[in-house]
Amino acid sequence: MSHGAEYPLSVVAEMMGGHVLGQGDAKRLVRFLLTDSRRLLSPSHTLFFALKTPKNDGHRYVGELLKKGVRAFVVEAFPTRLARQYPDALFILVSDSLKALQQLAARHRQQFSGPVTAITGSNGKTVVKEWLFQALSVSSQVARNPKSFNSQVGVPLSVWMMTSQHDMGLFEAGISEPGEMQKLEAILKPGTGLFTNIGPAHDAGFSSRAQKIREKLRLFEGCSQLIYCLDHEEVHREIRSWQRQRPGLKLYAWGTHQDAFARIIRKEKLGDSTLVSLSCHGGMMLLSIPFVDDASVENALHVAVFMKVLGHEDSAIIRSVNALQPVAMRLEMKEGVGGSILINDSYNSDIHSLTIALDFLASQTRHKERTLILSDILQSGLPERQLYADVASLLTEKRIDRLVGIGPAISACADCFTLPASFFPDTESFIDRSDFSGFRDQAVLLKGARSFGFERISSRLQQKDHQTTLDIDLDALAHNLNVFRSMLAPGHKVMGMVKAFSYGMGSVEVARLLQYHRVDCLAVAYADEGKALRQGGVHIPIVVMNPELRSFDTLLDHGLEPEIYGFSLLDRFVAALERRAKQDEGSSGSVRLPYPIHVKLDTGMHRMGFMPGQVGELSDKLAGTRLVRAASVFSHLAASEDAAHDQFTHQQVDLFNRLCEELQSALDYPFLRHMANSAAISRFPDAHFDMVRLGIGLYGLSGDPAVHPLLRDVATFRSVVSQRKEVAEGGTVGYSRAARAAGVMELAIVPVGYADGLDRRLGNGRGSLLVGGRPAPIVGHISMDMCALDVTGMNVREGDEVIVFGGSRPVTVLAAGMGTIPYEVLTSISHRVKRVFYQY
Repeated sequence: MSHGAEYPLSVVAEMMGGHVLGQGDAKRLVRFLLTDSRRLLSPSHTLFFALKTPKNDGHRYVGELLKKGVRAFVVEAFPTRLARQYPDALFILVSDSLKALQQLAARHRQQFSGPVTAITGSNGKTVVKEWLFQALSVSSQVARNPKSFNSQVGVPLSVWMMTSQHDMGLFEAGISEPGEMQKLEAILKPGTGLFTNIGPAHDAGFSSRAQKIREKLRLFEGCSQLIYCLDHEEVHREIRSWQRQRPGLKLYAWGTHQDAFARIIRKEKLGDSTLVSLSCHGGMMLLSIPFVDDASVENALHVAVFMKVLGHEDSAIIRSVNALQPVAMRLEMKEGVGGSILINDSYNSDIHSLTIALDFLASQTRHKERTLILSDILQSGLPERQLYADVASLLTEKRIDRLVGIGPAISACADCFTLPASFFPDTESFIDRSDFSGFRDQAVLLKGARSFGFERISSRLQQKDHQTTLDIDLDALAHNLNVFRSMLAPGHKVMGMVKAFSYGMGSVEVARLLQYHRVDCLAVAYADEGKALRQGGVHIPIVVMNPELRSFDTLLDHGLEPEIYGFSLLDRFVAALERRAKQDEGSSGSVRLPYPIHVKLDTGMHRMGFMPGQVGELSDKLAGTRLVRAASVFSHLAASEDAAHDQFTHQQVDLFNRLCEELQSALDYPFLRHMANSAAISRFPDAHFDMVRLGIGLYGLSGDPAVHPLLRDVATFRSVVSQRKEVAEGGTVGYSRAARAAGVMELAIVPVGYADGLDRRLGNGRGSLLVGGRPAPIVGHISMDMCALDVTGMNVREGDEVIVFGGSRPVTVLAAGMGTIPYEVLTSISHRVKRVFYQY
């Protein structure tokens, strides 16, 4: 959802060269552009672009949006039936919806006379953009991409947000293959460019690193000045070659080289900051950068040089750089006080990011009452009453129960809101006058501009206990889902496996994310897991793979669908349905019959399932009852990940096919067939049938060397150093004095033990954890609640982060040290380890 500009539909159609069809009002004002039907804000002023992608088609969602009140659409095919059903709708017919979106943004950009800066590179684009915004928004109204909206869709949506209230535009742009950047340049038409650096991201889309640089440079075709770091030799070489054909382009290179426009004379790390002496135009600036990592220092220097090129005084540059704050690149969900859930997005404040955060709140929280704590929204480019009227509509649309408004502007517009609300002039007033126990058992979203210091509210609301956490990257999980979806033919369904607490990740949160991303059904091991999902707001079909006899009432009460793997289970479930049908006679809440079941066939795994010789009798039983209906028939592959057993896998697939044909010939209704697990999705396309079951692949693991590099890690298991100490030579460590110091040993005590899921087999030097990115061996036995690491010579401090697995240390490394598989590691992580869910 993107908002900012405002045009009549007839003008919008002319701007994109579209043909207007339908009887809708062509004078209707368009203020919001929508490409994701799940992020609808204001139906009456929304224009939906039905975009086509290799795996999806926005035209599928036109009918759904019409029901919700949207009446303006950009389409590639006129929906005749829907147009007759909704005569007040208007459709703009174009040949390519994405091109139309980009053309509309380009035409809107032409109305803006202020300076526009474009940023590209492999890394740091978003941070540099956000830091420039921090520095420049003190004195100017700055339009920018929300978060990292830098794609072929994200850039035009961002440009649409520019209004006459903005003094300048600041946009990042990213590409993944040749030919894309020209389209973004045509939209942005920047006058100033900034190239951050080059790295391996998206290398696969280009023939060489040099080609990738040249393609990115196309963003600056019309620029009069370009800023970059000449210490990146490959970037410097390509930029100088590129400039020779563009003599009007002025280069402002910075770095350690003596020819640099801004030259680094000295760089020194002091505690938590870095001092940089920067020589520029014969003058010297001493910058105190509040970061010590190399990437942040480089990003901060981009900001300093950019401000120098734009003519800012040295004193202003020094103040701005010294005041840079970390960019919160992700939205986090944690346990709060009194059983509440706290979602913290207190570093961004605009209506677009508010929409995203509210969607996250709706998709991830099961609490009945949802509270938003919102500060003034700064630099929106909209009149305040219009802005907060839009916010009020959004809160109604997203079913927010309670609002806490903090700041003079939102307080002045209190009458815009109809929901229960309270208002405070500033954060201090809210903290002083609030009883935080009033947020008990609620879902609380913190959404505030940086200047309001909402971290003080977060510290009051956040539950403070165990420092060991399992961080779950929900964006990575969605990415992995799409990787596997890209391997399927159109129309194939996906069953998401969320058994065993979603492989240790968190059942309800993962299930709701998969539901949001429109998987077709979910699977759990036991009925109690399915019940918890229903109570958590999951409404799509849920299959129970191990239905126990005593769980039949739970299945029926919560609409859970059992796996049926034997005649005894089938007979008992049918009998339970007969009893329930008699009990429910005349009741409005009766179980619907025939009840869906999922029939398992044993094609060689030899665990649960009907044997091939039993399929004839099974066919007769299913055909002879109207109490149950086979919603699907499936089987389990025994070794789909192992090439040594591929012949056996093919035999299983062939046998399953024959057995399904036998069953289908006996039944007068169709059923879904599914057999492929994560490994088979990539290795055995002939096993896809009608649906696939995606499990461990969702969580970033695959034994297929062609697939694993495409996946992203979902989980990071982390802790901290709680104490550092020295042990004298000969001293012993831990229970049973299992470890003895050969010399003076520096120890780091970490509050993670076998009760958290750190297996005791990793003790006594057999395993290690990462401290400061370096492996530190585990010393002695692992205790229930803690372990000791040998950090001799590593300059470790109390409070330093410790990684058990995640990032550069995949869970497979830990599993190998234990002599087991990653499944065991993930599912062994204790529930007392707090799950922190986040989304970028």
